[in-house]
Amino acid sequence: MAKLLSYFYPITKKVHSDFSGTLEITWYNGKKHLDTKNANYSYGSLQRILKFGLEKINLKQVNSVLLLGLGGGSVIETLRNDFSYSKPITAVDIDPVVIDIARNEFNLKEDSNLKIICEDALLFMQSNKIAYDLIIIDLFIDTDVPIAFLAIPFWKQVIAASTSNGAILFNASLQKTKNKALVDVIELLKSHKYHTGVFEKVNNTNTLILSKGL
Repeated sequence: MAKLLSYFYPITKKVHSDFSGTLEITWYNGKKHLDTKNANYSYGSLQRILKFGLEKINLKQVNSVLLLGLGGGSVIETLRNDFSYSKPITAVDIDPVVIDIARNEFNLKEDSNLKIICEDALLFMQSNKIAYDLIIIDLFIDTDVPIAFLAIPFWKQVIAASTSNGAILFNASLQKTKNKALVDVIELLKSHKYHTGVFEKVNNTNTLILSKGL
């Protein structure tokens, strides 16, 4: 019923998160979205932004994916449905409320090829010993990427976890300009022999960084 009524007016349910504040689960024009006060978290503009980056990656050569920042799971839906990607995905998110929303509101199901881990991405990367062909980094609170995820120690761990010919896709959120921290991240990726492209105002909003091993 909510889906049908949403063609006439949005229907929103609010859920509190200790990490993200008030989250809004909204039916609009027959589709469900997950938002914060100022940003789309899943199944809206964010899904289109990450799809833009995924279209530039040869997913046939990707045998494993690490997703840092699950949200409602829309990038997993994009991989599975739009690109027919059926290989293993490991998703990490610090927020148990967001993980519950992904499972219960967006029907995200764990199986042999999808593992969901509730953990701080910083701690996960510090202990990680596995290399991935594609690492997707989509870590932000509301409209901001926490500064820890723009720090060089974190990015050195990301690079160490990427296979030699792997790809790293980073949603730098709503950065209006490339600030010093972001410039340092880009230079680090380039210095490790990555071909690095910076796409600004993807979907008229976000900065997206895509690095591929040479």
